[in-house]
Amino acid sequence: MTAHAVQLSPQAKAAIPVHVAIIMDGNGRWAKQRGLPRVEGHRNGVESVRAVVRSAGEVGVKYLTLYAFSVENWNRPKDEVDTLMKYLARFLKNEIGELTRNNVRLEVIGQIYRLPEFVQEQLAKTREALSKHNGLTLILALSYGGRQEIVEAVRSIAKKAKEGRLDPAEINELAIAQHLYTQQFPDPDLLIRTSGEMRVSNFLLWQISYAEFVVTPTLWPDFRRAEFFGALEEYTRRHRRFGAL
Repeated sequence: MTAHAVQLSPQAKAAIPVHVAIIMDGNGRWAKQRGLPRVEGHRNGVESVRAVVRSAGEVGVKYLTLYAFSVENWNRPKDEVDTLMKYLARFLKNEIGELTRNNVRLEVIGQIYRLPEFVQEQLAKTREALSKHNGLTLILALSYGGRQEIVEAVRSIAKKAKEGRLDPAEINELAIAQHLYTQQFPDPDLLIRTSGEMRVSNFLLWQISYAEFVVTPTLWPDFRRAEFFGALEEYTRRHRRFGAL
């Protein structure tokens, strides 16, 4: 069966989540299972990114957030981080054509200032090249950490309160949300984690309060259209109560 032969059920098509977030996990294990260096897992993972971005746009998902590099990932061996940064810059440059064909806009969240200058420059170029598109918004979480994001938001709110620009009595959920990296995006409806791990790994801690979780044992380099559609089908079967009955 070809990838495009995989289709969504009418029920899933009628209940497409607006925002899907994915913790892309298992690149290292995928490579290890095959006796390959870890970077080969990351290289094959790019194919999965391409397949999922294409599939998400095709079925009408509006926002897709991919956890591409966490603040904790800076602690990995320097040669692996350097290779990942080169792959990232290459991906950002080489995918402009593919993303343009699919009408994808690019946004980014995280401590972007920590990325190497060549990555920041390519990121700016790619975002500019895709800025007029109005299909899927692809959000890359780069040098991202959920706790760090909340700390920065609290710091910003405290500064405004100290300067008298914000009354502490007016600080509510909306005020906090407006100081997060994701202020212009809706919260995720669906969070997918690959590789079977049961944890959120410091990802979108505030935003996933009411997201549905789908955890799949599939390692990220093997996660393609069929697996993505499987997660959407699972989402369709959930009854979202938001704390009510």
